[in-house]
Amino acid sequence: MSPAKIETLQALKIKLQRMKKGVIKLSSLAIGKSAVITSFEKDDLHLKLMEMGCVPGETVKIEKIAPLGDPISIMVAGYNLSLRKTEADYIWVEELV
Repeated sequence: MSPAKIETLQALKIKLQRMKKGVIKLSSLAIGKSAVITSFEKDDLHLKLMEMGCVPGETVKIEKIAPLGDPISIMVAGYNLSLRKTEADYIWVEELV
């Protein structure tokens, strides 16, 4: 099996584990809902997100979503932060009930 196929299978396995735990992408969270950041997609973007306060274990709340779904305004670490939908797609969260 090629290294690319192995990497793809590993990525699918991780996504399946997240789904079993009830972990969703931040971009799919509804307005007014809160969640705890659990992890990030494997990408260099996670460093930028962490510098902005989006760190695993931090609680986030969806404040606003623009009419076309982009950007998304969240409350994190006591301040408002606007993320593009593509950036919010990199963040995995567990919704708080």
